[in-house]
Amino acid sequence: MFQGEQLVPKKMFFTTGVGVHKERLTSFEMALRDAGIAQLNLVRISSIFPPNCEVVDREVGTRLLRPGQVVFCVLSEACSNEPSRRLGAAIGIAMPADRDHYGYVSEHHAYGQSEKQMGDYSEDLAAQMLATVLGADFNPDTAWDERREQWKLSGLVVDTFNHTIVAEVPEDGDWVTVVAAAVSCG
Repeated sequence: MFQGEQLVPKKMFFTTGVGVHKERLTSFEMALRDAGIAQLNLVRISSIFPPNCEVVDREVGTRLLRPGQVVFCVLSEACSNEPSRRLGAAIGIAMPADRDHYGYVSEHHAYGQSEKQMGDYSEDLAAQMLATVLGADFNPDTAWDERREQWKLSGLVVDTFNHTIVAEVPEDGDWVTVVAAAVSCG
């Protein structure tokens, strides 16, 4: 049985993938393969980025995991077979400068948006969720410090980033699935 401390990730990586196939389920499998996580048993979790959790590269993170392992992740996905339809999935992360405090991971999926729109929106969502738990006022139009490229929430500095993927359905109507994930790996 798991002990409580074992369930708090010490390491996490972020990944994205796209899959195309005539079958919907197979396109999802192909997207997971492209993201490097198809060999894992994924358990979807909600949106807390643990205190003092280390962000590692995808290559490092996947080497820490074994095929068939039960792995917790925040997963965003979208799929369509409508020709020329643009679809995307994004993971946004907001971490306070004080890494002893937890942060937030948001998942966002949409149709028709650009990669920049999706990424920015996912970061805004994560920052807004973090602001509410910190009791900070949050106005995305005034809280962003353009020069430092970070959020300021009632005097608290918050760093954000995102992992986003956008794809377009081909004219032949094959299914396209996009995934973005924050994956626990240690």
